[in-house]
Amino acid sequence: MELLAIITWDVNPEIFRIGNFAPRWYGVLFASGFLFGYLIFKRIFRNEGLKVEMLDKLTIYMAIGVIVGARLGHCLFYEPSYYLSNPLEILKIWRGGLASHGAAIVVPLVLWLWSRKEKKPFIWILDRIVIVVALGGAMIRLGNLMNSEIYGVETTLPWGFVFLRNGETVPKHPTQIYEALAYFITFIILYRIYWRKKGEFINGLLFSLFLILVFVFRFFVEFVKEDQVDFEATMTLNMGQWLSVPFILLGVVVLVISLRRHRMQAT
Repeated sequence: MELLAIITWDVNPEIFRIGNFAPRWYGVLFASGFLFGYLIFKRIFRNEGLKVEMLDKLTIYMAIGVIVGARLGHCLFYEPSYYLSNPLEILKIWRGGLASHGAAIVVPLVLWLWSRKEKKPFIWILDRIVIVVALGGAMIRLGNLMNSEIYGVETTLPWGFVFLRNGETVPKHPTQIYEALAYFITFIILYRIYWRKKGEFINGLLFSLFLILVFVFRFFVEFVKEDQVDFEATMTLNMGQWLSVPFILLGVVVLVISLRRHRMQAT
């Protein structure tokens, strides 16, 4: 047991504190996801001869979609009775509670509004935005690690983490790292496909691959992740897994349709 307890995690989620000013690692990593995403998308826009002004508007749309969607997703999927009884608590985002599934629902809606306003095909923006979303997801999971939150069940594997700040005394699966690695690998795959084809790839390909890769991994990692809320203990599959299934199916459907259309156009 002493060998397994070598990886102890007792990182302060605050970078530093001066009076009431205390920037947190989670916020910095969250913001860095947007920063790196902006720089990557700027290169994509230049490659396709688009104005940077369009990107500035897109960044605002994305920020609203991610924050609002992730917050509502947590409140309505995981603790609906509490937040519906205390609706003002939904606004207190600094207290924590974000769900990627909620962002996955709201972000496409704001992107659809952006695509109509900028007169760009909806699938065009979906194929490209998932590149930076995958990278942003990796940064957010690293933020969860710095907060010592959303980790896994007890493990005997040598890379188990003992999250001391939560009062843990036994190693747990560092599922934040698992997910961060999966999202980063997804980012590399999508990024390489884009630049190998210089943006001339099959419509819907990157979007469908993102959904399949991210949510298939998310489905399986939930087997070693602790339940976020008590009612999940009575479920065969937890909430994260049930919410992943529709996105996986959507990814498969989009991929099949995209490949079929491509074959028809080729002939």
